[in-house]
Amino acid sequence: MACTMHHLGGVNPGRARLIVRHKRENLFHKPVVCNQCANAFCMTACPAGAIIRNRAGVVIIDSDQCVGCGLCTKYCPEHLVAMDPDTGKAVKCDLCGKDPECVKACPTGALELIIPGGDHDK
Repeated sequence: MACTMHHLGGVNPGRARLIVRHKRENLFHKPVVCNQCANAFCMTACPAGAIIRNRAGVVIIDSDQCVGCGLCTKYCPEHLVAMDPDTGKAVKCDLCGKDPECVKACPTGALELIIPGGDHDK
């Protein structure tokens, strides 16, 4: 809910940029976000160069450059890039500028941001 409130201004879990995978007959729930892959296939597949790694090391999509072809959705190994039904452009988790709303809103502390080689925040 926090994700869509931040990005869309309203609650719409079906359009969140993080997904929860339910495993083993709904006994295990695993939140999944963009892995920020070192060799990001989505970035390589983008013919418009709209997917870049910013200075903070986060793989982001420049919606002004995105042409809406959808190739990035096909090449994401976790299937975490989606097409925004309102804009027709690709969207994915951008870690909210390294201050993820989902982490801040999690009432149990089950979510945390871990930066490889750095400190991690809850």
